Amino acid sequence: MAHREAARITRREHYERQQRRRASLIAAASTAIVVLALVIFVPMTPGWEKVQKSFFNGAVLVKSFPKLLDAFKINIMIFAWSAPAIAVLGLLIALARDTKAPALFPLRIFGAVFTDVFRGVPVILTVYLIGFGIPGLGLPRPWNSPYIWGSLALILTYSAYVAEIFRAGIDSVHHSQRSAALSLGLSERQAMRDVILPQAVRNVVPSQMNMLIALQKDVSLLSFIGPVEIFRQAGVFKSLLANFTPYVGAAIIFLIVTIPATRYADYLMARQMRERR
Repeated sequence: MAHREAARITRREHYERQQRRRASLIAAASTAIVVLALVIFVPMTPGWEKVQKSFFNGAVLVKSFPKLLDAFKINIMIFAWSAPAIAVLGLLIALARDTKAPALFPLRIFGAVFTDVFRGVPVILTVYLIGFGIPGLGLPRPWNSPYIWGSLALILTYSAYVAEIFRAGIDSVHHSQRSAALSLGLSERQAMRDVILPQAVRNVVPSQMNMLIALQKDVSLLSFIGPVEIFRQAGVFKSLLANFTPYVGAAIIFLIVTIPATRYADYLMARQMRERR
């Protein structure tokens, strides 16, 4: 009987491999057909030559690309100091909303108001209000820097979203875990720190990766209040050269960074689903 069962499993695995191979071949063929159609039919459109000259000019791309890379360093710097602050503030807001102590009820109210306000206001509007409003108070240098207040706008906005992701992760841990920790003599604080949070953080890593990808792109919004990052530098080249190709160059740089990160986030989500199964 064990031999027959092993034979059935082998046949099933062989069938599943065939199905996966067939699906891969169909996907590859359909992708090739779509790409071939684009390559053939798009250049046949009446305005293709003008679009190619305005958006896909090789000489303009070669001329502007090094400067765009230099400007992208500003994006990386803003991202590098904003991401840790977002993680810390988001976790604190999530813990404030999850607190059970009656004396800390005002913290729950503050956390709810914070997330409602900063998730409800568009990012660009928050950037404008903080990036122009606070320097308008007449603060001395360097406290009137758009780098500081633009980063603060991103930190506040993204912390609201990250807090909700952390809160979902905390809620995803079964309540029996908290009860078991309390029954062993741990306090509420110890149960949260040693039992709930490690599991919650592990559960939300893929979602937080997607937030980091979105943050990397939204750093470009700070260009509207002054910092000469990649989007603003592309606009400068567009004005100087009367050509939109620098924007395409900026898009290429973003894709080089975000596509590997997106694939890694997808890998983490798939691995998490396999572990749960």
